[in-house]
Amino acid sequence: MSSYPVHTIESAPAQSKPVLRQLQEAFGLIPNIAAAMATSPVLINGFIGLFERVHASSLTEPQIQTLLLTNAVTNASEWPVAFHTALALKQGVHRADVDAIRHGELPDDAGLAALSMLARTLIEKRGHLADADQQRFLEAGFSAEQLLEIIAVVAASTITNYVASVTRPELEAPFEEFVWRAPIA
Repeated sequence: MSSYPVHTIESAPAQSKPVLRQLQEAFGLIPNIAAAMATSPVLINGFIGLFERVHASSLTEPQIQTLLLTNAVTNASEWPVAFHTALALKQGVHRADVDAIRHGELPDDAGLAALSMLARTLIEKRGHLADADQQRFLEAGFSAEQLLEIIAVVAASTITNYVASVTRPELEAPFEEFVWRAPIA
């Protein structure tokens, strides 16, 4: 059981309330992960600022959701896997590609596979990419700028993944059909 409250707009610290309102408007609900993050205005405000920039990058929404789902699976973070499964499907990522990522495999789509492989490699190697890792990504048709944008996506999703591991928020009803359990290490 978590000792972290799942805040509402009314119960959140004053400096967290604007972000919760923004999330309510964007998703029609306040994701429990954000409601738990709201305990720390520093965390939630830093997080939302980074996520806004990630979603304004040169990457498409399906590409971003592929990265976020890959990161959640690689970090064995259950709440974000369910959440980003729903969002990836909503953004048009094919079910087979989503399922592949959820099983720790690469999507069939070559571009999404290159993104997923790079994100997984960044996490597993703690950012220490080999020249061959970078070259493979660039040869898949992506740019050096996009490689750096992916670092921002990994950073943003790492916040969510770690918060989920620490606060253990309950999964909301709209995402229950996408529940995922991390493999036992």
